[in-house]
Amino acid sequence: MSNETQLFGIHAVMEAIKSGKSIDKIFLQKGLQGDLSKELIALLRTHKIVPNTVPIEKMNRLTHKNHQGVVAFTSPIDFQDLEEVIIQTQEKGEVPLFIVLDQLTDVRNFGAIIRTAECVGAHGIIISKTGSAPVSADTVKTSVGAVFSIPICKVDHLKDALYLLHSYGIQSVAASEKTETNLYSMNFTLPTAIVMGSEGDGVSKGILKTVNHIAKLPMYGEISSLNVSVAAGAFLYEVIRQRLN
Repeated sequence: MSNETQLFGIHAVMEAIKSGKSIDKIFLQKGLQGDLSKELIALLRTHKIVPNTVPIEKMNRLTHKNHQGVVAFTSPIDFQDLEEVIIQTQEKGEVPLFIVLDQLTDVRNFGAIIRTAECVGAHGIIISKTGSAPVSADTVKTSVGAVFSIPICKVDHLKDALYLLHSYGIQSVAASEKTETNLYSMNFTLPTAIVMGSEGDGVSKGILKTVNHIAKLPMYGEISSLNVSVAAGAFLYEVIRQRLN
């Protein structure tokens, strides 16, 4: 059974957006015309929802219903406010541990990271509203349901999220090979947010300039990089190792 809800038709999609539903993906037919279509597009801009513009053949593959040129998928979870999650974590007297995902697009990697994050007791996962893997049925399956047990925060800009974390005394550590600093030399007993990048490009240059620290995993083989979900697991368990000691 899918954990996503498919919506189609301009009125239905507009009402979902106005009611605060979390829209993971939205598809608009190319060349959509009419006052109602313009109203929908304006609503998407207001809510900073970026649609995928596709030909009618793609729309008809998404649904055989009368879609009126728009099909949307809502998230199976409710996203949480980052600042509220930070405050709740501090009120519990726990040392914050967050994971920031910079343009990670593979839902299986996303689900695997969610699963590991929940296992280590991380307090939240932070993703961008644009360019990130959706919380889809595949994400739910790969996370083995962990997606329902850990707060996921969608933010407009990851840089602003990092500045907010810093303002609450939470250091940010980006995983990247573009450094001489070894992962195992970091102090993870401090409040920490681990930043992982995309599968192909890693952490973006803008984010690397924003974080407090950059650290890498030692690599001795001929292959120069690990799968992002495996690397995330290595970072997270080093955090736990240090905190247990």
